[in-house]
Amino acid sequence: MPSNTAPVENKMGTMPVVRLILNMSLPMIFSMLIQALYNIVDSIFVAQIGEDALTAVSLAFPVQNLMISFAVGTSVGVNAMLSMKLGQRDQESVDNFAMNGVFLSFCTYAVFFVLGLTCVMPYLQSQTSSFSIVEYGREYLCIVTTLGFGVFAGTMFDRLLQSTGRTFLAMISQIVGAVINIIFDPLLIFGIGIFPKMGIRGAALATVLGQIVGLFVSVILNIRCNKDIHFKVKNLIPRLKIVCDIYKIGIPSILLSSITSVITYFVNIILGRFSTTAIAVYGVYFKLNSFIFMPVFGLNNGIVPIIAYNYGAQHHKRITNTIRAALLMAFSIMLLGAAIFELFPDRLFRLFNASDEMVELGCNCLRRIAPSFLGAAIAITLSSVFQAFGSAVYSMIVSFARQLVVFLPAAYLLSLTGDVNNVWWCFIIAEFMSVGMSLFFMRRIYIKKIKPIPVK
Repeated sequence: MPSNTAPVENKMGTMPVVRLILNMSLPMIFSMLIQALYNIVDSIFVAQIGEDALTAVSLAFPVQNLMISFAVGTSVGVNAMLSMKLGQRDQESVDNFAMNGVFLSFCTYAVFFVLGLTCVMPYLQSQTSSFSIVEYGREYLCIVTTLGFGVFAGTMFDRLLQSTGRTFLAMISQIVGAVINIIFDPLLIFGIGIFPKMGIRGAALATVLGQIVGLFVSVILNIRCNKDIHFKVKNLIPRLKIVCDIYKIGIPSILLSSITSVITYFVNIILGRFSTTAIAVYGVYFKLNSFIFMPVFGLNNGIVPIIAYNYGAQHHKRITNTIRAALLMAFSIMLLGAAIFELFPDRLFRLFNASDEMVELGCNCLRRIAPSFLGAAIAITLSSVFQAFGSAVYSMIVSFARQLVVFLPAAYLLSLTGDVNNVWWCFIIAEFMSVGMSLFFMRRIYIKKIKPIPVK
């Protein structure tokens, strides 16, 4: 006898929009805030060694970001293919993609291991002539590259949890790694208790220790809780088609994320022509900005499945209400962040043991960049909307144009004025250009995909 009970619709189609966005986003926001807090605390401790040490860590950022870009890009490809094979109930392919992904993560680590042994000195010397900064940078980068297998394998095992719907478990491993890093930073940098005083090497070791512990936790959680994947050593043997399928999806993500490394490297060179203090200020700005931007990224990661679901269900009002609510939330977060940067820049820089010169330069930096946050709120949110509608290419176009076509040339041209404070205006120029492009693409999506949906 057929059942008269109608199928229960997913919460993404029924729950009030604002509550739904918070429900989907808060775990990711919390996880990202922990990561941002670690970045800030790590730099605060390094700054106690001296400004040269802080500058060295700033110079190391492009390499660390490049490592993360390759780790995330590879795991994104594995994540997408594995989830698809799970849906097709193809267990053999699921296991092969998972273990080939693990194999690729260690291959990528091997590449950076070699680069860490051979290219660190030329890389640092291309950005500064200061012997002290180069030496600090060498000590730091050699450790984070040669012992950085936790970045690659840890990211991969976290994504294996996410690809099978176990996002909370992935968050646990990330938080554990960040907390271990925060705990061991002061112990190893300053030599507290039984620990030796290691200076900037201690900061690097605390970083890799956190990554390794996070990896260990993620592996245990996968083996014990991730029953959708069978972890067999024989599946580590690489298969060309699987590797190609992974990187067909992963390479665009790698390229998009790697742009930040390229831009930061060249901006460091531009700022280094003025002073090494300017490089340190730029590095501190990135740490502080992550605490403002991470909640917005977490928020927008949450709206992608909501919009995609309601587009599939043809719910016009829920799509538009979700976009409006997300824009308002993101704008509110960025407005608060901009206000903090405008009102308390000196206090923020004092956290990093900043000299008077660094505080003065830092205040100018934060106050000139802060207004760009309002444009970033719109651009970041619309980028997630593009992804939800399957138009991620729009996000790529905006990102490439913003950073390579506008941001970097603007930074160089503004540096020719001879005043380092003018360089910071490139953020506003680039951000509001990206808003214009994002609104243009959003209009196309609205006309082609949202407007035709009947309003119920």
